[in-house]
Amino acid sequence: MNYRYTNFKQAKIAYTVSGKGRAVVLLHGFLGSADSWDGLRTALAKHFKVICIDLPGHGQSDCYGYVHNMELMAQAVKAVTDSLHLKKYVLIGHSMGGYASLAFAELFPDYIRGLCLFHSTSYADSEQKKKGRDKAIRAVKNSYPIYVRATIRNLFNTKNLKHLKKEISSTQQIARKTSKRGVVAALEGMKNRQSRDVVLHFANYPILFIVGKYDNLLPMQTLLDQAELCKKKHVLLLENSGHMGFLEEPTLCLKHIKRFIRESFKSQST
Repeated sequence: MNYRYTNFKQAKIAYTVSGKGRAVVLLHGFLGSADSWDGLRTALAKHFKVICIDLPGHGQSDCYGYVHNMELMAQAVKAVTDSLHLKKYVLIGHSMGGYASLAFAELFPDYIRGLCLFHSTSYADSEQKKKGRDKAIRAVKNSYPIYVRATIRNLFNTKNLKHLKKEISSTQQIARKTSKRGVVAALEGMKNRQSRDVVLHFANYPILFIVGKYDNLLPMQTLLDQAELCKKKHVLLLENSGHMGFLEEPTLCLKHIKRFIRESFKSQST
């Protein structure tokens, strides 16, 4: 895949562009990159113009200091979409990419036609979760390879570990390419992010929650409850997935995402 680069704050943000038509922006999760979306990107590019962005400190994008907050990530995304002269698009954010998408929605609401929170939440970290981030930072500094292996395996439904060995290995390879500095900056940014459920409440565009029944990071019921805040809610509950539905149940995810994108562009914001 050929990468392109946009200047942002005197450094570079990497991204890919595939296909033609209505624009869809894919934002990967923590320890991911644009390459995380390979399967979904290829399928969606048959119908839409698909932009996959390496968020700050991930993939081929540069680091920006010691904390990558969600506002910084949103501004990096905007730098890319502006460079492509995009005016309206659907945002799809996986996990941390969802946090960045919500920050984008707060900062630049007029550009969004639809928002998909793919295993993601509008709530801030609890105090317990913040302690977990600090523990993770220590683990990254002590033994990054061990941290990556354990963290990636925990993203999948335990029942899927045996038959998704190739997907897990690929995800681990992508994660290992992320610098320690980028990982720590992202953990600090996620730890300090604010709650953005108000975005869900006031959004006039469709919002799709994709929820994994066996997600070890985000409780299913919490996300289903969040979806009720939306005026134009869409929900896909994945019965066999953990936190990586686009790898665990790719066909079902693709079907619903294609439908959601089309409905988002048909729906007129008021």
